Amino acid sequence: MPKEIEYHFKSPNDSPGYLLGQLTMLWQRKQKKVLDPLDLTQTQFVLLAALGWLSKKNTSVTQTDIANQSNADRMMVSKVLRTLADKGFITRQEHEIDTRAKTIRLTAHGEAVLQKALIEVENVDLDFFAPLNDKLSSFNKNMVHLIDKNSD
Repeated sequence: MPKEIEYHFKSPNDSPGYLLGQLTMLWQRKQKKVLDPLDLTQTQFVLLAALGWLSKKNTSVTQTDIANQSNADRMMVSKVLRTLADKGFITRQEHEIDTRAKTIRLTAHGEAVLQKALIEVENVDLDFFAPLNDKLSSFNKNMVHLIDKNSD
């Protein structure tokens, strides 16, 4: 008879990692429904949103800036940005000072798509997290705390 597998948690609902994974998959499915019609994946949206946010204060946003803002792998960011450029959402140009870097900018089409996506995604978020009611602020603080403590 095979040895019984031992788990630290008595049930999946006692495991924060399992619950986070389940919650993330549900949330991503809802995001996908609103992003698909805009020809965006969740990752593409995150990088566009990071670019949009960074562009508010800096006219020379680089791939590294976007990777840092989105907490994403730099190689993956580079590949996704190429896809976004192919779709006409962004431009990638040589940086004025650092010849190794690219300056990333939203195109007019990219700005329009990002604005639509932000409205859709934010509405999905409001609906998805509405059951938390007055606990949303505490939930957000706990997530920020976990991000801070686990960032390398």
